[in-house]
Amino acid sequence: MNIEEQKKPELKIINMSEIESKEVDWLWYPFIPYGKITIVQGDPGEGKTTFVLQLAALLSNGAALPCTENETEAINIVYQTAEDGYEDTIKPRLEAAGADCSKIMFIDESVGPLSMSDERLEKALAETGARLIILDPIQAYLGSDVDMHRANEIRPVLNRLSSKAESYNCAIVLIGHMNKAKGSKSTYRGLGSIDFQATARSVLIIGRVKDNPQIRVIAHDKSSLAPEGTSVAFELCKDNGFKWLGHYDISVDALLSGGTSESKQQMAEDLIEDMLKDGEVRQKEIWDKASAMGISKRVLDQAKKNLEVESKRSGNAWYWKLPDL
Repeated sequence: MNIEEQKKPELKIINMSEIESKEVDWLWYPFIPYGKITIVQGDPGEGKTTFVLQLAALLSNGAALPCTENETEAINIVYQTAEDGYEDTIKPRLEAAGADCSKIMFIDESVGPLSMSDERLEKALAETGARLIILDPIQAYLGSDVDMHRANEIRPVLNRLSSKAESYNCAIVLIGHMNKAKGSKSTYRGLGSIDFQATARSVLIIGRVKDNPQIRVIAHDKSSLAPEGTSVAFELCKDNGFKWLGHYDISVDALLSGGTSESKQQMAEDLIEDMLKDGEVRQKEIWDKASAMGISKRVLDQAKKNLEVESKRSGNAWYWKLPDL
């Protein structure tokens, strides 16, 4: 028997009846699953790092995530970056976001650069119990001998990384830039091999709204484990800093092509303020008007909460009114 024959793996058949079904756990439903790889990508300067740092700040405190109501359990996070300094950029931004910095850590790369295949990643997961690892940007953590444009080199690296995520039920978020192929489908705008998008179970794209560049939108480009989520917006400007804005009605391709769309959250708040400006109004009338405008009950309820609208029952009906000034 020659060496080549010795290396061939033996055939092993597994019957599907032997597999135990399990539900997917979520760090942020339906955008970031536990045990899987998620990619966040966008053009330079669109707010990718700002977004993940704000998310990390919420998770470090166990606070409710954007467009959700329930608080979460505070988790440990490993954040690796090759583009910004921890002392002068990352920590000040985390502190400004109100993060519990004792929950956020990084692997010291002064003793050697880190890669996705590095055993230190798994050791860090075992030692810290981190439920989220962020690698920013993708290309910095592939390894010096991996060509990001070759599928046969990318796939094994990502498969090993996926195995780590699954073994430790940890969410892994990779931050990536987009190529300059304007007008292409969003799937083909990521740098490197299409295998990045193929391996990830969720892909989020961040871009600016054309007629209001202070507004950045997080749009769901791929969702293999749940229905695609409604886009979420945040404001980023020098005067007001960072602010979550809620759901935003715009598609991925419209966002990348410079399209515009009014935020459903803002539409809902404007509707409530307009209908209640002269006093209380029956709840059903507001629901009906919102439905006719394509505003979901979930968005309307969030707008009601934002405006601190009061509810009261009178007879068989509920009424809404703005808070007294």
